[in-house]
Amino acid sequence: MKNAVTARIVDGIAAIPAEDWDACAGSANPFVSHAFLSILESSGSARPRTGWQPIPIIVDGADGKPAAIAPAYAKSHSQGEYVFDHGWADAWERAGGSYYPKLQIAVPFTPAPGPRLLLRDPDQAPALIAAIEAVTDQHGLSSAHATFVASEQLPAFEAAGWLIREGTQFHWQNQGYADFDGFLGDLASRKRKAIRKERAGAVEGLTIRHISAADISEADWDAFWVFYQDTGARKWGQPYLTRQFFTLLGQTMPERVLLIFAERDGRPIAGSLNLIGEDTLYGRYWGCTEDVPFLHFELCYYQAIDAAIARGLKTVEAGAQGEHKLARGYVPVPTWSAHYIPDAGFRRAIADFLVRERASVESDQEFLGAMTPFKKG
Repeated sequence: MKNAVTARIVDGIAAIPAEDWDACAGSANPFVSHAFLSILESSGSARPRTGWQPIPIIVDGADGKPAAIAPAYAKSHSQGEYVFDHGWADAWERAGGSYYPKLQIAVPFTPAPGPRLLLRDPDQAPALIAAIEAVTDQHGLSSAHATFVASEQLPAFEAAGWLIREGTQFHWQNQGYADFDGFLGDLASRKRKAIRKERAGAVEGLTIRHISAADISEADWDAFWVFYQDTGARKWGQPYLTRQFFTLLGQTMPERVLLIFAERDGRPIAGSLNLIGEDTLYGRYWGCTEDVPFLHFELCYYQAIDAAIARGLKTVEAGAQGEHKLARGYVPVPTWSAHYIPDAGFRRAIADFLVRERASVESDQEFLGAMTPFKKG
């Protein structure tokens, strides 16, 4: 029998005071901040009508304030998660079950690793996981999924018996470089030449502009919205985020935002949006109105490296997937998700699948790790 846990659910992030939320979330990762998650809600991007019903799960401390919070959502589909479980859903439906709704512990539309147990009191991690399980069980949900979990939180999920799934992303890691040439100095000669040539060709005839904090204008957001819509339409059919999201992002947390534009004759033709963490630059969205060879790599990868070096940041995370990042100095790193499957038979099937999948993922990581452009030996 599971230990009794007293927890509560509230209707949305806005129902929790920002100072109470951020006392649990900390300041290192911008995506789990009260500001970012509440913007997703208030802009209409992550709401019940889009299939993301926010139901934060809270365990209170002895002082009556939240000691632990899970950014939880009741999901009616599997879009916007970047950890693909469509096969699981199909199998469960074929077996006569209802996979949806499910419980998602995540940052909507954001494949950036970070804490999924927001803990003012670290000792409350087991209680919060038990509360997540209780919500799943009591509401008859098929499963609960914590996606892009920070590696240091995996032991808490493993101790609770959750199934662990491994994935791969490509991150750039700052080895104390003084500038971009310092980074290039760690690469094999042929790779250095290729990157220099690629960068020169990408920006020919263009001006690159970095815009952050109060310097970002509504005209900048208008331009970026066009870029975002174009990419979103091609990738997802329709964009996940609303236009208002970007305005609110600029108004609410401007110091965390970095826009990088490529301009031709003063007119933006492409742009990337990054968020600034305590030690990481997170690349999130990009788009263009002109097809310029290699400009995507320049704005999303090389300019991000420039910005990270200038700010003394340790890492650039440039989003999900993308083996093409490997040749640009981004290395494969594991990502993790944790899964609570109450049905014993379904759990066994998923566990067997994950064993086989992990062997393949780790084999791919080993292969890719040997293909980096860095000097050997």
